[in-house]
Amino acid sequence: MDPIVNADNLYFSYSNHEILKNVNMSINKGDFVAIIGANGAGKSTLIKLFLSELSPKSGLIKVLGTDVTKTESNPRVGYVPQTGLGKNANFPASVFEVVSTNLYSKVKRFSFLNSSQKRKVMDTLKLVEMDGFYDRAIGELSGGQRQRVLLARALVSDPELLVLDEPTTGVDSKSTESFYELLKSLNASTKLTILNVTHDLGKVFPYTNRVFCLEEGYLLELSRDEVLHELQHRHEHPPLNEGRL
Repeated sequence: MDPIVNADNLYFSYSNHEILKNVNMSINKGDFVAIIGANGAGKSTLIKLFLSELSPKSGLIKVLGTDVTKTESNPRVGYVPQTGLGKNANFPASVFEVVSTNLYSKVKRFSFLNSSQKRKVMDTLKLVEMDGFYDRAIGELSGGQRQRVLLARALVSDPELLVLDEPTTGVDSKSTESFYELLKSLNASTKLTILNVTHDLGKVFPYTNRVFCLEEGYLLELSRDEVLHELQHRHEHPPLNEGRL
């Protein structure tokens, strides 16, 4: 079986500043992967390379079997961005409208969603437990609720890979736990492959089966014991179930 994501000898630089150095990474179907690292380590840059938003200096990146340097985007990849809806929380759009935007590439010009597509939006909102808010304005929602709406927007097109960039920034602890429980359920029930970039190792660790650390441009996969040691070094209490590593 081919990996969902494969990076081979990947290098990337901004001008003369090298960000990523000889990055090698392979993610398989059904993995729930966390990428950790300090601010400025290059985590978001790596995500942008996977999403075809940037091109590597050298090396190969394949996502779902496609060389990302030869395509602008992949409809089989869902994306939940770091900024979320925070800057646009007062934008005059309903929950239903935000989620439906990810289906308009399938709609003919000057046309509207058909009944099947509308039902798909509502089914996806139900999946993330937000169907009761479908007509609510985005600005009326909490941070955790808005993240679920963005998750629904990413899921409505039935992706095979879900990429999340710091999805719980600014979200309270209880909502963060609930959000990750939802992701874990999706991962277990549908084998959806999840790649989550985060600085909050303690919160995401119980739900992952693999953890990578990006430091000084190099990407290393951490063992279960190394993750627990890192949590203890940060004076964080390891989760009771110690993750799925």
